[in-house]
Amino acid sequence: MEAHPSKPNGRRTLWHELRDILAFEIANGGQVSIINRLDRETSGLTLVAKSHAAARTFHQIMEQRGIEKEYLALVWGWPIHDEFTIEVPLLHQRDVEPFRIYLKQIGHPDGALASTRFKVERRFSKATSNGDQFAIVRCFPKTGRMHQIRVHLSEYGHPIVGDKIYGPDEGCYLEFIETGWTDALARRLILPRQALHSAALHVAAHALSFKSPLPEDLASWIKE
Repeated sequence: MEAHPSKPNGRRTLWHELRDILAFEIANGGQVSIINRLDRETSGLTLVAKSHAAARTFHQIMEQRGIEKEYLALVWGWPIHDEFTIEVPLLHQRDVEPFRIYLKQIGHPDGALASTRFKVERRFSKATSNGDQFAIVRCFPKTGRMHQIRVHLSEYGHPIVGDKIYGPDEGCYLEFIETGWTDALARRLILPRQALHSAALHVAAHALSFKSPLPEDLASWIKE
């Protein structure tokens, strides 16, 4: 589900659903502000403010990098190091070279600073049509660039399972837009969505901490 409306197509978004849930608060002067957006296929925690004052406060904290985020990613292959940091500047591919996907980001020296720390939680083997080595990696983004974790893991040689843009072939994304999910895509991507989950949010200034375990679709695939 998309966080905010991006096109006037009437598609329901998280913002629409929250406005329904919080109708009483809105009628009494409240509002809905999504503080941290997730990509449509990324699951997990989203921080929502229900008043203008709260939104202003948490947006300021976010700008000052006062909200610590943790993600869990299921990746292809076994990273060599148990802990590592990737600092690769990011920008839109369309700004520097021919592109097929308008939103695609790439590592480029002219891009904006982007830094992510990674910690391997587990390595395991599972026979699939497209490889048998996988790892669960905890990700700590120090900056908040678009698609940052996905690009950094792909640059490191361990893309996220199910990632249609930064996985084995960006053509998977174009094919998915054209045909929807198919058996051919399943053989290449294994999972129907990118295996990335927003697992924890920490706001030290307000002594707030939220956690979310892996959702059923990812946990059951790993368990099998």
